[in-house]
Amino acid sequence: MSDTNASGWMVERGIGEDRALLIENGEPIAAKMLWHGELRAGEIVTARLASKRTGTARGIAIAPDTKEILVDHLPPGLTEGQDIQLVVTRAPIAERGRLKQAQGRVCDSAVTSGQVFHEATQVRRFPTGMWDEIWSAASDGQIGFASGSLLFNVTPAMTLIDIDGDLQPRELALAAVPAIARWLRLFDVGGSIGIDFPTLERKADRKAVDTALQRALADWPHERTAMNGFGFVQIVARLEGPSLLHRFANSRAEAAARMAVRRGELPEGPGVTLLTVHPALKAKLQPAWLDELVRRTGRPTRVDTSPGLAIEAAAAQIIPHEH
Repeated sequence: MSDTNASGWMVERGIGEDRALLIENGEPIAAKMLWHGELRAGEIVTARLASKRTGTARGIAIAPDTKEILVDHLPPGLTEGQDIQLVVTRAPIAERGRLKQAQGRVCDSAVTSGQVFHEATQVRRFPTGMWDEIWSAASDGQIGFASGSLLFNVTPAMTLIDIDGDLQPRELALAAVPAIARWLRLFDVGGSIGIDFPTLERKADRKAVDTALQRALADWPHERTAMNGFGFVQIVARLEGPSLLHRFANSRAEAAARMAVRRGELPEGPGVTLLTVHPALKAKLQPAWLDELVRRTGRPTRVDTSPGLAIEAAAAQIIPHEH
């Protein structure tokens, strides 16, 4: 059963990933996703200082699982090979053709992580369909709103948002603002963000959109430029890790595999869990995940493939035991 009366940050402990939603008045207003085994922002680790750049307070530390962490503001007196305690300030982010390494800083034992996934209320299941809607929107990268749509595009430099619709430019820009504000939070977007509004020739119209953005994003920490003459606005927000959009842009099959086993958990009743997936997805289903699916459901699991299925369209059902 889902927790329909949930309020505040809720976390769903999944197979291969944890998912978090901030829910108010029965509606999700922010989301986060954490893949198991990854470093995460706020995590405290003990690592070995592998190298220290001469003349700077920067270096590279190696966590016990051999993950590299770029460290800034190293205190004087630390030497290579020394163990140091770090708080991760940015998780690693996979991008096209490269990996942005994790970042961290030296901390002491008094520091606590403040991590949503530690502090949120754990629920067995989010309200029906709530996570699926956000996941599907991140997969598509396109959001509809009254008389228009937003197209999100992840690039190595920034996340770009393009606006399209049938309204006049000023009305279309203003109508897009609430959707932009909502989905920036639901996609957990950080870093550099570019919004390509319709070109507005009148300075008063550009000012109206700037004011609407200021109000819509008032409780979301960021810095923002005023709209230029071409309708472009740049936002910079704290970057702590990959957004949901980044996951699909650079690890689509891995994201779909985790959703496949989640769908395998949803049906209730006796029998056999039949997962039907695209052939390319079957190799991404880790044996440990399938074992955990069996443990959680109390049912055997069978995986079939169908070339006609999209990567994201894995399906789960219960079938009778074979005799």
